[in-house]
Amino acid sequence: MSAAFRGQITLDGPSGTGKSTVARGVAARLRAAYLDTGAMYRAATVAVLDAAVDPEDADAVARTVAAARIEVGTGSAAEVVRVDGVDVADRIRGAAVTRAVSAVSAVPAVRRQLVDQQRDLVSAADVVVVEGRDIGTVVLPDATLKVYLTAAPGVRAQRRAGQLGITDPAEIAALADDLRRRDEYDSSRVDSPLRPADDAVVVDSTDLDQQGVIEAIVALAASAVGAGERA
Repeated sequence: MSAAFRGQITLDGPSGTGKSTVARGVAARLRAAYLDTGAMYRAATVAVLDAAVDPEDADAVARTVAAARIEVGTGSAAEVVRVDGVDVADRIRGAAVTRAVSAVSAVPAVRRQLVDQQRDLVSAADVVVVEGRDIGTVVLPDATLKVYLTAAPGVRAQRRAGQLGITDPAEIAALADDLRRRDEYDSSRVDSPLRPADDAVVVDSTDLDQQGVIEAIVALAASAVGAGERA
């Protein structure tokens, strides 16, 4: 690019679209800070599970998350996720957290707490790539560039299976069912539903590899140079 991008890139979309890898890749290319908001909700879910709280008990979930110290790093090179000082970067990707995270993240008090924390982290960076499910619609509605990343359900299931080392067709089919259920849950929740922002650029990664998606978003950033300096 002839000039450096400055501002915020939001990267929203459902599970299995490769958001995390793509967002890290874009952040590295732009020498930007990186924030995985999904990791924050997963960390909150770890706190809930460790406290033996029912993820469907909204009041208890809200109290538990409010009492937890959740830390997420903003570097693109390595994932840093801690709950009360304990590293949970591996645990947050486990099956137990994946099953419970939608219920925990649907609690309005949890979303308010973590959105405030997300905005504080973003405000400290001149250039940042933020990924999640409601970043362009709720967390950073005035972001410089908004991207909504999607892909065909079958492709998403195959990608997630590859990440988890799953090769059994029945397990992959079950994984696809889980993705569809989570999509429905997240898209229909009252508070901050999963949907593209009105001014988001939709990028379909069904027929693109990760590098192709990264290149597409970097090109969009190049076209947005200067936009973040508007009043």
